[in-house]
Amino acid sequence: MIRVRVANPYGWPLDYTRLKETAKAVLQGEKVAAATLTLAFVTDEHIHRLNRQFLQHDEPTDVLTFPYSSPSASRLEGEVVISYETAQREAQERGHSVDAELALYVIHGCLHLCGFDDTTISSAAMMRDRERHYLLQLGWPDITHSNTPDSP
Repeated sequence: MIRVRVANPYGWPLDYTRLKETAKAVLQGEKVAAATLTLAFVTDEHIHRLNRQFLQHDEPTDVLTFPYSSPSASRLEGEVVISYETAQREAQERGHSVDAELALYVIHGCLHLCGFDDTTISSAAMMRDRERHYLLQLGWPDITHSNTPDSP
């Protein structure tokens, strides 16, 4: 069983059902049978604090993933923290909906929980391919970013 919770401490207008379905689709697609996942939607300031505290990066970011188990555990556990404000900006700049941008971030974070990384050109390209796959499978446009290691 895959359980997905949504934390929305700032009251953003979110489609909880679609976000949960997006996370579940990725986990099921990556052959995860059991998982407990929290999707947390926060401000740039909030994610900046977390990025500085846990990764020593003194800047806001779009998505952070906190695995609480290994990708091979019998029950995958973790949290995906997403900056709603960054999603709003990126969506506006790139001309698509904030919901599509949020879906990309959810997919990206879930892939990290499943063991994917984007620290090299080749691993980032593989991750982009999986992001495209899930976006299209779920009826979203392909809004993936370039194949650079630091893009979502």
